[in-house]
Amino acid sequence: MIATTDIFRNHIRGARSAGTPLLAIRTADPASAMGLVAEIFCAKSETSVFAWDFMGGFAPCNRLAKEIAAQVFGESATTGPAEALLTLQRAATARAFADAVIFFLNPQRLWEQPDIIQGIWNLRDVFKVGGQMLILITPPGAVLPVELQNDVMVIDEPLPSATELRKIIPGLCESAELPPPEPDIMDHAVDALIGLAAFPAEQALAMSLSKKGLDLDRLWERKRQAVEQAPGLTIGRGGETFAEIGGCESIKRFLTAVIRGREAPRVVVFIDEIEKAFAGTGTDMSGVKTEMTGTMLTWMQDRGADGVLAIGPPGSAKSLTAKATGNTAGIPTVAFDLSAMQSSLVGGSGERLRAALQVVDAISQGKSLWIATCNSITSLPPELRRRFTLGTFFFDLPTPEEREAIWQIYLAKWSLNGDRPNDDGWTGAEIKECCRKAWRLNLSLRESAEYIVPVSRSAADQIESLRRLASGRFLSASHPGVYTYDPSTVINGGAPGAKRAFREIAE
Repeated sequence: MIATTDIFRNHIRGARSAGTPLLAIRTADPASAMGLVAEIFCAKSETSVFAWDFMGGFAPCNRLAKEIAAQVFGESATTGPAEALLTLQRAATARAFADAVIFFLNPQRLWEQPDIIQGIWNLRDVFKVGGQMLILITPPGAVLPVELQNDVMVIDEPLPSATELRKIIPGLCESAELPPPEPDIMDHAVDALIGLAAFPAEQALAMSLSKKGLDLDRLWERKRQAVEQAPGLTIGRGGETFAEIGGCESIKRFLTAVIRGREAPRVVVFIDEIEKAFAGTGTDMSGVKTEMTGTMLTWMQDRGADGVLAIGPPGSAKSLTAKATGNTAGIPTVAFDLSAMQSSLVGGSGERLRAALQVVDAISQGKSLWIATCNSITSLPPELRRRFTLGTFFFDLPTPEEREAIWQIYLAKWSLNGDRPNDDGWTGAEIKECCRKAWRLNLSLRESAEYIVPVSRSAADQIESLRRLASGRFLSASHPGVYTYDPSTVINGGAPGAKRAFREIAE
């Protein structure tokens, strides 16, 4: 397998060989990317390399650049961005620095300005003739203005692969005067670092080393903090597993097969209430939601990402099942919050989404399982629903047998006993809340139940509508096969089969 750095090198060499005058590199580690590119360009013969940023203006990056800096820029080294681009155009026209490479940092902050767009575009032909290259260094997900998209080649620097991260660990251990970690510790350390750029990976690793060796728990916490710097991404910290979910046997059995089968996922991506995240697609005047939907569709299609949709009334264990999948498999669960990725800046929402997807791609190493919950599927774009290829499961209110299993879990968790209230039509979340209130407030279970309003009463019409929509269309989360709904078997808003169960109890 070719390392991701080697792929990046090959792309850079190809751009140089083709005489590309304008190049954009999207990277999470600008310093590393610039160093690698300069190394590639100066491998055979020294090339003058310069960098421009907002604070320092032009700065030479190697010996040859220092020798010709005054000749090329004179007193223009500290000019602003528009003047800097004009200086480059004049210098190239005068053939003052043939074959030079100029890094232009953070242009996304100003490239919507007409003078900056024009200044970059004006360099295309003069740089093509003179052999120079302007390299725009931007963060992941940045999108060029439409005026430049046909003139600037874009290359994404991938995040380090597991193989490349593995090479970092022995060197840092040696610097800390520690022996290299054992192979199993090394594997867990790489799992904790995957998804980080080289610099933050080194920092997280260094902060997790002590005289006792490598602290994996601390390393994972550093990893969580680094990943959560990306807007909209959160790594789950809960410890729920399938053993702590009463009922929902069909979906638990199916997901267990997924996480233990061929092409097992390396990360679970959880989207809560996905219909709200994508509400307005195709109708929003700004086009932001439509763009984000398109980005998601393209990414999932290109990566072959698998997904499961979980639909049902609130409190029916949809979110709990999604969170428990990662813990059951021993892999991280990443909460993906699209609303937190939206930005007031033009193009900012798309940039944040693409950056988040790049992190997911790196963490999962191309193997991600997407689980999205949904309280109402009718507003979800059909093309997005089709991306969740593993199926749509309907979570109904729990049956009496399932409620009994849920009671046992939470009674044991809070060490409770005593007479239980009438729980017909209750969800698992309501049973949990009843037990939690009883424990916290020193109440009996019946007293605690007086402060519970079951969703089967407060939202009876919505649940009825959901059941009719799901019947014959979606898979059942509780029983094998397709969900079927028979209103004649429901009593007091409970789960289908409740009437039959009550008759059996009476008999």
